[in-house]
Amino acid sequence: MTNLAAFIGAALAEIAGCFAFWAWARTNASALWLILGVASLIVFAGLLTFVDTPAAGRAYAAYGGIYVVAALVWLKLVEGVDPDRWDLSGAALCLAGMAVILYGPRAA
Repeated sequence: MTNLAAFIGAALAEIAGCFAFWAWARTNASALWLILGVASLIVFAGLLTFVDTPAAGRAYAAYGGIYVVAALVWLKLVEGVDPDRWDLSGAALCLAGMAVILYGPRAA
């Protein structure tokens, strides 16, 4: 599995899991949403283990950039709210930071 695939899958699983809790708490959705939320968050955690880096903290830090972009895609597709230029600028900065963290040259 590529890093990008692991990050995208993890982002979708994390956002869906958190949204399930949000829906239960904020919209009075059925408590069954909590089961789906927990399952989704387990998938999220598992997918991050596939990121090709020797340090877990580095994988989690780099994942942050993908998460920000995925959250804005969720905002648009699920919640029907258009991200503004500040959202998009911030996401671009996050992706740049992710690339530096994950792919920056390291001492051997």
